[in-house]
Amino acid sequence: MVQKEIEIQVYGAEQICASCVNLPSSKETYEWLEAALSRKFPDQQFTVAYIDIFNPQDEQKKKDFSKKVIEEDLFYPVVVIEDEIVGEGNPQLKKIVKEMEKLGYKSGR
Repeated sequence: MVQKEIEIQVYGAEQICASCVNLPSSKETYEWLEAALSRKFPDQQFTVAYIDIFNPQDEQKKKDFSKKVIEEDLFYPVVVIEDEIVGEGNPQLKKIVKEMEKLGYKSGR
């Protein structure tokens, strides 16, 4: 069973990254991910948080990672679970689900 509730962080920006022109925006990806994971892991506790890299949160860890996304030219949105990058640019649901299952989440479908 799940040891603790995780936070899935989606780092992105209003502006679509130059290499991601035909992909959904970071915000759209965040909304899609939240809905897809809620269906995949019903009745299991986790949160999906959207972090704007150009307007980061008060939390130092999120500020530092936002800076990293910008400085290292990572393709955003960047999806992070437990300090591990599990998706970048066009995150794959399969990879994110696999990471959650490693942490004890049980897929409903």
